[in-house]
Amino acid sequence: MKYISIVLLAWLSINQAGQGLYVCKNARISLYSSAPIEDIKAISSSAVSVYNTSTGELDFNVSISSFQFDKARMQEHFNSDYMESDKFPRATFKGKIQEHIDAAKDGSYPVTVTGSLTVHGVTQQRTIPGTVSIKNGMISMTSEFMVKCADHHIEIPRIVFHNIAESLKINVSAVYSANK
Repeated sequence: MKYISIVLLAWLSINQAGQGLYVCKNARISLYSSAPIEDIKAISSSAVSVYNTSTGELDFNVSISSFQFDKARMQEHFNSDYMESDKFPRATFKGKIQEHIDAAKDGSYPVTVTGSLTVHGVTQQRTIPGTVSIKNGMISMTSEFMVKCADHHIEIPRIVFHNIAESLKINVSAVYSANK
């Protein structure tokens, strides 16, 4: 957590001393895989995100080991066999919202975010749909998108091919506070 705080503080000090910056320290990211034998679900509520309303820049950072599963064995296999969280401890997204959003105006706005998604040490350029909602100065974001395991060199052994889908549905939800 210290590492995230140091990086976040350094990034914040470089970018306009907090002007137009919003921070979320407990973004929720869930993953879901539907397969013939068993569905896989996990949630992390400790992702960190920074949103710059002036530039549209958006960053996310989540520890892979922070994902919690219903079954301890599933969580163990996720971290050791598939995600190799000791070797690749974080997933990140660094991008930009393509539409200009007026943070002073209440409403719900569909957006498109383009940027780099890094998972399992592999970076892919992505275009991700989402929604930015503003109510009484509070900014929240949601998104749902798919990630193919093969795109990030996550190998699924043939023996468990029927247990794990080739793609995961990712849901992201973040509520931001103004950086002061």
